[in-house]
Amino acid sequence: MSELFQSADIGNIKVRNRFVRSATWDGMAEANGAVSERMVDLYRSLARGGVGLILTGYAFITLRGKAGPGMLGADSDDLVPGLRKLVRAAHEDGAKIVLQIAHGGAQTIAKTGVAPEAPSAVEDRMVRKVPVEMTQDDIKRVEEEFAEAARRGKEAGFDGVQLHGAHGYLISQFLSPYCNVRSDDYGGSIENRARMLFETYEAIRNRVGSDYPIMMKINVCDFDDVGLTDDDSLWVCQKMSEMGMTAIELSGGVPAAGELSAARFAINNPEKEAYFRDYAKRFRPHLDCPLMLVGGLRSIGVAEGIYREGSAQFFSLCRPFISEPDLINRWRSGDTEPARCISCNKCLTTAFRGESLRCVAFEEEAESV
Repeated sequence: MSELFQSADIGNIKVRNRFVRSATWDGMAEANGAVSERMVDLYRSLARGGVGLILTGYAFITLRGKAGPGMLGADSDDLVPGLRKLVRAAHEDGAKIVLQIAHGGAQTIAKTGVAPEAPSAVEDRMVRKVPVEMTQDDIKRVEEEFAEAARRGKEAGFDGVQLHGAHGYLISQFLSPYCNVRSDDYGGSIENRARMLFETYEAIRNRVGSDYPIMMKINVCDFDDVGLTDDDSLWVCQKMSEMGMTAIELSGGVPAAGELSAARFAINNPEKEAYFRDYAKRFRPHLDCPLMLVGGLRSIGVAEGIYREGSAQFFSLCRPFISEPDLINRWRSGDTEPARCISCNKCLTTAFRGESLRCVAFEEEAESV
């Protein structure tokens, strides 16, 4: 049996295999961010399908940072009982579960009643609106909001939390020299642009304790020619590893990157899979913590090759699990055909329409039969 199906440790989390459900916009939460029964069913199906570690769909830490409709919330103690239901759904079927926490920054499209906030008053290229530039007091407030969301995650029983620092959301905006044109201690050099991330990590660590797992998702590069570069990303990852980050998940791209954004199309052969593989190979020797790799993984053979070369220790998939929640059990049973996901991205459009995340392509195929 493949080594990928053997149990492994991420900090003090023992997971049953090396497969991770990467976070996405589930679009299933109630209007206030509360967990719905549809969400519980989704996470139960992922756990029963054999996933080792589930990263939740991103949870907003404050209403002002709610990126879109149907987004999970972690901004209120009132939401903790519902969050516990997700934890139970995962744990009862053998999976571990980590709460991803996020702030949409300028990429906030939810109707919150307040103007989006961001590092600088630079028009967002996706939303086409100019956000309010954050003061240093605002930055400190958001750092505390991240810490409080993490505290709620721990209280709800999650095995850890993950900071969303990728794909053009607030932390990603601070890291980007295009989005962040500040002239104070939070702008300019990468050391300054990463200051908010470092302070957020320390605020969370102070709130949840020294042993509680804290992970991070980060772009290897923004791929928009003006944002975060791979050199700067490597520097940030190395510093976060030195600070005690439990694990780092490598992704890449912002909406303005177009075809080079995070969810690329038509991943239909092994050569197109794992499109951040070379970056993982470069980053890995500089990190003391486990590295998770996401981005176009569709076949177990590709994941095994990356594992054997030592470029990543855990393998994150998202769109394939929308189509096949039981993919890992299928592979484990000996049916190692690639995931049936055709990378059409129709699943993601459902969330933008305020509908539940689902595999539209195979719904259409079933209807045509």
